[in-house]
Amino acid sequence: MNNLKFVDVTPENVNEHGFFCVKNIKSKEFEMKKEWFKKSYTEGLRIKIMVNKAGKQIGYIEFVPSEYAWRPIEAQGFMFIQCLFMYSKKDKNIGNESLLIKACEEEAKKLKMKGICTMTSKGTFIADKRLFEKNGFTQTDKLERFELMVKKFNLTVEDPKLIDWTKNREKYQGWHLLYADQCPWHHKSVEALQEVATENNVTLTITKLNSSKDAKNSPSGFGTFSLLHNGKLLEDHYLSATRFKNILKKEL
Repeated sequence: MNNLKFVDVTPENVNEHGFFCVKNIKSKEFEMKKEWFKKSYTEGLRIKIMVNKAGKQIGYIEFVPSEYAWRPIEAQGFMFIQCLFMYSKKDKNIGNESLLIKACEEEAKKLKMKGICTMTSKGTFIADKRLFEKNGFTQTDKLERFELMVKKFNLTVEDPKLIDWTKNREKYQGWHLLYADQCPWHHKSVEALQEVATENNVTLTITKLNSSKDAKNSPSGFGTFSLLHNGKLLEDHYLSATRFKNILKKEL
């Protein structure tokens, strides 16, 4: 592995290693992710951080049995890659991402699972499917901007599927923001959007998703973040106060 190593993050050592995407253990974001992680860990969620020979964290992968994935998928018996990220451009596209995927694959095989899968997109906050195609994945489903990429260990098993999240939008009349603590960036975004809504006399109903079941039934493909207005999905991932102000200008 070219002097690379993996650190397995656990509830016991998380204060030492952090979550890669948030390291300040005194921040609200860390504490919220930590509480989410402790519960999800009991459901099989695992986080591996890649460390280089200098001891610097350069990438990580978060995966979980698909039954407990915080994305709208049906994939009984598969492992689901929920997040994969390399921090620096110099560490990308040189095989490091593939090593992270391989680590997940090895864990899934140890557990005698049917295969591994993930959701991809050319859009923001999610990996491009070309990375997974290089690692033997094939596309089994697609909806809006998202693809479902799958690598089976047994080709005879049924293909995983996406849950049609578009059916869940009509009930969200008015302004709605749904989020989960799966991503530590969400907390700041929720606070910023609430402040902008108050400044503009907009009633923004904020709903926290507390289980993977809630996320599977969310109105967006990303699952853990959705901004809607009168049944229309306006954004499906973290956004800034400035971005929300621009959305309000168009919608009001």
